[in-house]
Amino acid sequence: MKNQIVEQVIDLAKKKGIEAEVFYVASQDTPIEFGNNRLKSLETKAAEGIALRVIAEGKLGFASSTDLTRLEDLVDGAIATAEIGDPVEFDFAQNVNSVESKSNYQPPTTEALVGVGEDLISKVHQYNPDILVDVSFHSGTSQAKLATTTNVYTEQHSQSLSAVISGNLVRGEDFLQAYTYEVTRDRQPDYQAILQKLITKYQQAEEAAKITSGTYPVLFTPSAVSSTLGSMFGTIFSGQSIVQKASPLTDKLGEKIADERVFVFEDPSIGVSACEFDDEGVPTSKKYLVEQGLVKQFYWDRRWAARHGINSSGNGFRGGISRPSPSLSNVCIAPGKTSVEELIEGISEGIIVDQVLGAGQSNVLAGEFSVNIDLGYKVEQGKIVGRVKDTMVAGNIFEAFSNLVDLSDRPEWVGSSAYVPHILFAGLGVAARQ
Repeated sequence: MKNQIVEQVIDLAKKKGIEAEVFYVASQDTPIEFGNNRLKSLETKAAEGIALRVIAEGKLGFASSTDLTRLEDLVDGAIATAEIGDPVEFDFAQNVNSVESKSNYQPPTTEALVGVGEDLISKVHQYNPDILVDVSFHSGTSQAKLATTTNVYTEQHSQSLSAVISGNLVRGEDFLQAYTYEVTRDRQPDYQAILQKLITKYQQAEEAAKITSGTYPVLFTPSAVSSTLGSMFGTIFSGQSIVQKASPLTDKLGEKIADERVFVFEDPSIGVSACEFDDEGVPTSKKYLVEQGLVKQFYWDRRWAARHGINSSGNGFRGGISRPSPSLSNVCIAPGKTSVEELIEGISEGIIVDQVLGAGQSNVLAGEFSVNIDLGYKVEQGKIVGRVKDTMVAGNIFEAFSNLVDLSDRPEWVGSSAYVPHILFAGLGVAARQ
């Protein structure tokens, strides 16, 4: 049935004598949520829709809809926007045919996940019965189909299972929220590892610690690396920001911006978001953005690559049924050779940043970041001595990566889009409210 819908749109476009690109996506998500120690909701949600781009009389038009019973209106709507659209600068993909086979993996049943949730809550309470525990699972599947009037048909399938466990401990006027999570594609998350991480966070935060404002070594956990720095890499290496001259790297191809131990890359063959093609029908590939500290390349969708006079790098992705834009399937940072324990042992006085409040970045396009620490720890003489509160860390991404102490030897997945190690920076600005 879904193939028929895509074919119907292509046929309608051909009858009107226009070029068209049809992107169909369907998804299903089953969230299972526990709030404040109790099962809260169970509900399966499904969605589907079509995004249509057309080239009519040399101009680009776009329309999208979740009503798949009015396909002719969709085509007419796209043609109407082309009348007032921009002159087209690129061609749709041509002569591509690829159908990805579905995975044989069967995710756990709803009943099984409810049981896991109850068990996780019970085990947190064995450590401390005063913690209010939230647990959530999302079991989802999606399929994306791309077709054009220029002989393209691709079909990709994905599935994921996420597990999030968080706790809120109230002690007088002190609120301590900690969380851990994992997202997987073809296996169950390691529930016991997630649980142990959460309990360890609470154990390390049992004592309060103070630090005076100044410059200190700062160790970012993979979660903090992803939330603070990962999106910055995505922004400043985007072809769109290069063409618009908004990126600080616009004229720095081949230049050194980081320590030679720094390798930042995208690998679309691994992780939950792994894909063989982007959402414009261009094959994906592993690419280094930073290699040995040097700016190696940027990433592109079809539109911005055409504006720059080059080919797409297979990075035209969409959020649902939106227009494609330059995006990375994942951000990976190559690990170092030092264990996390050794990194901590080497700090005489400093802090560990684990959870941050919001994105917190002050000027992303200048490479500057400033984050309020949601959960972080003080290190003295190589040992974690307690939790720091009311503390902020700030710096410049280029200066930080040029003054690197080391990267840990084991990267970790953070959600579905980052595969990064712990990173210890030699000196970042720390502001603490006394």
